[in-house]
Amino acid sequence: MTQPLPAFEVVKPADIAGAVAALHEHAGGRYLGGGTDLLVNIRRGLERPGHLVDLSSIEELTGVTASDAGLRIGAGTTIAALARLPLIADRYRALADAALAIAGPGHRAMATVGGNLCLDTRCIYYNQSEWWRHSNGYCLKRNGDICHVAPQGSRCHAAYCGDLAPALLALGAEVEIAGNDGRRRMPLAGLYANDGRAHLTLAAGELIIATHLPADPPRSRYAKARLRGAIDFPLAGAAVALAIQDGALSALRVGLTGTNPRPLLLEGTDAFIGQALDDDALQRLDKLVQRQAEPMRTTTTSAHYRRLAAAGLVRRLAVELRSHSDTAS
Repeated sequence: MTQPLPAFEVVKPADIAGAVAALHEHAGGRYLGGGTDLLVNIRRGLERPGHLVDLSSIEELTGVTASDAGLRIGAGTTIAALARLPLIADRYRALADAALAIAGPGHRAMATVGGNLCLDTRCIYYNQSEWWRHSNGYCLKRNGDICHVAPQGSRCHAAYCGDLAPALLALGAEVEIAGNDGRRRMPLAGLYANDGRAHLTLAAGELIIATHLPADPPRSRYAKARLRGAIDFPLAGAAVALAIQDGALSALRVGLTGTNPRPLLLEGTDAFIGQALDDDALQRLDKLVQRQAEPMRTTTTSAHYRRLAAAGLVRRLAVELRSHSDTAS
């Protein structure tokens, strides 16, 4: 059961400076891209902003631009537009895989890159209607004082389930941010904190305006496990980017989603550089994924299954990319 949308006012600035100023003026407001996540949360009573700052008229936020320095993807670019670009499919395949894996065609036509990167964390105790949450007891993420997943702890374990972030992490992306103090740029991993209740490190009023990718990334792929073949968020998702030179790994990056409160750039992959991607290396990579993936009881599927699924996806993608490298050589 959902409720009618509560009353709010919409502000529609013409540029990024106007958007930042509007949110500064209307404390407690929210930026609105495609609204595919935010409006659902508002209807469920999870969000109650008095103002929405509509970003759809800001030209600087849209479009994809390639240069010698790399690729710039405006945060307001729709997922559908991203998925259609031949350049993305050819050079940044994991990103194309991830874009096509998001929800359904109608969602992708509205949802934006920036919105997907800022996707709220999810949990079976949180993503429910108001009457359900009230009847079953509120949680640490909304109106309560305990996490039903880990009642003895003090941290929210709601999982981050966006698809673009792991692909972008594996591809070495940086994110460009605007706020009251100007603009800044940082590695995408710095955007996230390991707490489902406050998983974004953005300061009050800050806005993602673009994502930047290197000009010549290694081969990459993304895949996810989900209950249905479409629409669903990932129970576990993985992106792998790797390069092989003279039979040995010269690059390896792995991004994970759906298992932790933040999208995870796997640590320790540098240890594989200079080694063959043989069965021994794949087994060690399996163990690395299983140690760092920390799924909790935030979905109807067991945590153990999701941990194994994450490791299995990484192995499958790594083997596929290895075979392409063998063919290319």
